[in-house]
Amino acid sequence: MITEKNLSISRIIAFSGHHWLWLLSGSFIFAMLYKYEIISFSIPWLPVSVIGTAVAFYVGFKNNSAYDRMWEARKIWGAIVNSSRAWGMYVDGFVTNQFKDQPVEESDIQAIKKRLIYRHIAWLYALRSQLLIPAPWEHINQGFFIRKKAQQYRDNYGVGLVADEVTQTELHHFLLPAEHDRLINHVNTATQILNEQSRDLKELRSQDLIEDFRHMELMQILYHFFEHQGKCERIKKFPLPRQYANMSFYFVAFFIFLLPFSMIPEMMKIGDWGFWVSIPITALIGWVYVMMEVVGDYSENPFQGMANDIPMLSLCRVIEIDLKEMLGEKDLPPPVQAKRGVLM
Repeated sequence: MITEKNLSISRIIAFSGHHWLWLLSGSFIFAMLYKYEIISFSIPWLPVSVIGTAVAFYVGFKNNSAYDRMWEARKIWGAIVNSSRAWGMYVDGFVTNQFKDQPVEESDIQAIKKRLIYRHIAWLYALRSQLLIPAPWEHINQGFFIRKKAQQYRDNYGVGLVADEVTQTELHHFLLPAEHDRLINHVNTATQILNEQSRDLKELRSQDLIEDFRHMELMQILYHFFEHQGKCERIKKFPLPRQYANMSFYFVAFFIFLLPFSMIPEMMKIGDWGFWVSIPITALIGWVYVMMEVVGDYSENPFQGMANDIPMLSLCRVIEIDLKEMLGEKDLPPPVQAKRGVLM
């Protein structure tokens, strides 16, 4: 998530500077072709402007859809924060000796609470790690140039900013050794962690450390976690329909190709200096359309480890701190801080 109020010029150049290169080069080539009358025909501005208007509406639809996906992902993680706090509250208040004929030691009660809460923290980080696995349609899995730029963005303005990232290989911090070795090898570790919570609650019910009502309430919270996870996986595993996403790219490319045939000869009518003015103006108009397309393209996948991502690591850390405080712990991890204006 980008935390700066205004994007700096340097960041805009880093994100889109390479587009200026080919836009200026193409505009210069077309201007030279017109200057030396190698090309003599031109396209009236009216049909080109009509095409440009239609393309702008189409790209706007795509960008709205991309924003909806990103905002939905943020709402889901907001619900995860709320449900996680409720889980910590229920565990802290429900697991007691109240229904036990022969009370167990308070230290044992505290160990059970810690096990349930730490296992939930493990679920958070496991879910985050699974959502960061690249999907086939994400930029990191595309052709050479796109893949190279995507890797650069990830390193400089994405997951590469986090040196102490919690991954699946570090879940042993929150899982018991036997559980870690068993759960880490599952296809969907996050799902199996929640299932392990269910088994633990069943055992606590058999030991009368919780009664039926509390068991049902805790199971309902687990159901909500499954809902949140499923919603995240739906966004991750179902792309913005490619017929919409790809056609906007072709429409923008077609408009930019037609633009010099109308803009450059029109600008050259105003005099000798019109030749030099036509180059940057044509490139600027093309850049605006390219950036409309690129912004939507990089916003449609909110779990791909780049600056536009939902700040999952930060939210996981917020939940971790809250739950550990519920346990009465004092040695708390620091909140995740933004780096280079990006909060991961």
